[in-house]
Amino acid sequence: MAAPDRTSAGSLAGKVAVVTGGASGIGRATAFLFAEEGAAVTVADVDAVQAQQTVQTIIDRGSRALYVRTDVTSDEACQNAITRTIEEFSYLDVLFNNAGIIHRTSVPNTAEADWDRVMAVNVKGVYLMSKYAIPVMARGGSIINTGSGWGLVGGHDAAPYCASKGAVVQLTRAMAIDHGAQGLRVNCVCPGDTDTPLLAQEAEQLGINEQTFRAQAAVRPIGRVGRPDDVARAVLYLASEASEFVTGATLVVDGGGLAGQAP
Repeated sequence: MAAPDRTSAGSLAGKVAVVTGGASGIGRATAFLFAEEGAAVTVADVDAVQAQQTVQTIIDRGSRALYVRTDVTSDEACQNAITRTIEEFSYLDVLFNNAGIIHRTSVPNTAEADWDRVMAVNVKGVYLMSKYAIPVMARGGSIINTGSGWGLVGGHDAAPYCASKGAVVQLTRAMAIDHGAQGLRVNCVCPGDTDTPLLAQEAEQLGINEQTFRAQAAVRPIGRVGRPDDVARAVLYLASEASEFVTGATLVVDGGGLAGQAP
């Protein structure tokens, strides 16, 4: 069989994708890239203003996009995001479970409500969105979950976040096993420190000057923090047919941070 001609179409031409947390940061960069590569994109986020800006930018660039207000901790909201996507675009091929929050504390200093909130957004959100997406992904496709380098190794004063991202990594593997037979691939992208609003929130939570925090975060072999586009390109790979034999994998995108520090 001849290889498909991709000279006039992007790697996601004819596909439909849902991106949670698509209002800003990695989610927004990925929504833009998916659209550039030919996908119709549903942006699911609680931030209506920025999410609608993301959608309008995609539309202005000549692609199809839809905003659905989505609190990923809500069963009803997650079901609605998938239902509205099917109503608008007829099917679903890619789900990028990217919505997430961070809370930098140790176990004794973590309030129960904060623990529950981190777990609800970072883990329950992946579960709920996937619960409603998987049954309608009849054409197979790809689910990509946003983990973290701290889902693979521990970090200082980040117990709730590390626990949640470790759960995402393991949930990814379990889902890959359960749904491979239906042609569905499930993978996890694990960013390092990336220049998104979460980076500023970390500095504030730790009581560290933001510029000092950024300088510390840049101490890695590549010598800088990540950019949203760095992660978006990795997500595109996992969403596209370029990774058709890749499932249950964790793709670390951290400038070598887990490899060790540069001299």
